[in-house]
Amino acid sequence: MNMISNRTFDELRVGDSASIERTLNRHDIELFAAMSGDVNPAHLDDDYAINNLFHEVIGHGMWVGALISTVLGTEMPGPGTIYLGQSLRFHNPVRVGDTLQVKVTIKSKDDSRHRATIDCHVTNQDDKPVVTGEAEILVPTEKITRRRIEVPKVYLRQPGDLMRDMVERAVGLGRPPLRVAVVHPVDAASLGGAIEAARAGLIEPVLVGPEARIRQAAEAAAIDLAPFRLISTPHSHAAAAAAVGLAREAQVDALMKGSLHTDELLRAVIDRNIGLRTERRLSHVFAVDVPSYPKLLLLTDAAINVMPSLAIKADIVRNAIDLAHAMGLPLPRVAILSAVETIKPELESTIHAAALCKMADRGQIEGAILDGPLAFDNAISAVSAQAKNIRSEVAGQPDILLVPDLEAGNLMAKQLQYLADAQLAGLALGARVPVILTSRADGPAARAASCALAMLWVAAQEAAAA
Repeated sequence: MNMISNRTFDELRVGDSASIERTLNRHDIELFAAMSGDVNPAHLDDDYAINNLFHEVIGHGMWVGALISTVLGTEMPGPGTIYLGQSLRFHNPVRVGDTLQVKVTIKSKDDSRHRATIDCHVTNQDDKPVVTGEAEILVPTEKITRRRIEVPKVYLRQPGDLMRDMVERAVGLGRPPLRVAVVHPVDAASLGGAIEAARAGLIEPVLVGPEARIRQAAEAAAIDLAPFRLISTPHSHAAAAAAVGLAREAQVDALMKGSLHTDELLRAVIDRNIGLRTERRLSHVFAVDVPSYPKLLLLTDAAINVMPSLAIKADIVRNAIDLAHAMGLPLPRVAILSAVETIKPELESTIHAAALCKMADRGQIEGAILDGPLAFDNAISAVSAQAKNIRSEVAGQPDILLVPDLEAGNLMAKQLQYLADAQLAGLALGARVPVILTSRADGPAARAASCALAMLWVAAQEAAAA
């Protein structure tokens, strides 16, 4: 166990010193902003502003004061030291990337009060003085040994950052906005989400549904419908059929769910006579932006296939792999999830996982690296996988999570959303056009991200066909 011990008052001598070295990075400044509440965009929008912010911080002595306190509390004298005060002078600003050496030296001792005056000297990588001054401390008189506390991980990525990057990428493709039939947008959320996506340059919406109800929703949300095409239908069933018809006639590139049940829309999509079926099974893919995970995760299938067979899972994973390719991942890593990471004949999901991996080995599933069965912990955590002696190119760094069934996937998606502050976007794939499936609880950002997914998908299909 890593322990730290102090030096008592009697052990200290005038002239004794200790030091630490720290490099300032953007993460440190964002953490300071989060702790202090200084989230003024003028301070955080770009590197110049951030440097200005930290010049202000240095002016108040908070960060350098904390570094000095760190030396005194962990190096010399160490545990039990009480910081009484400081008088510091600031000579030069600290910029992102600067490396500071913080040195403290015992200047004098007060035997009657067990206090010491400390000379503080902070320099940067160019040996220029940053801070000089003095601090006064109360020095412990008894020996103290304590376990060195591991600093917890702090994640400062703004929820939804990766989603916003994906939206920017989609808009930056330079292709015209996606022509999207928005099915039954008769409430403010579904109508407003579609209009916001249109304003962002992602889609050109065609509103399909009861005209009176759509106009009523538009009036309630203060939306001008004049720029948009509106196709009136008597009810939601007719809206779904009409939207599917537009896709069959190549008048739209995608469908978007409005205020109707998912199964109502999908029944029209998979109708054997008038639908949009292909040889591929229809399945749903969530793109999940988890602040504690460094990249977007694709989670499938959590919305359509209830208890998929092996053959259906093969199509589910193929759809997800195709979407990953469209998102710019040439060889995504697929973790096939189960409750355990070993094959158990009584647990069908482990048998499916093994079979899918062998299908990938034989070229029946292409364009990805598959591994499974993997439990969620060793799929996501390389440390967990290592502890269980799992050798894998996927464990700890998956791009795609294939869940055993809809129930497990739905629970996982909602747990990530409501417990881990994840942002979700989603598509149904396997039909002639992508279907943007949004939840009633989705806000404009989630709807825009789902439209961005659809645009990336369509652009990839167009590139492949060219």
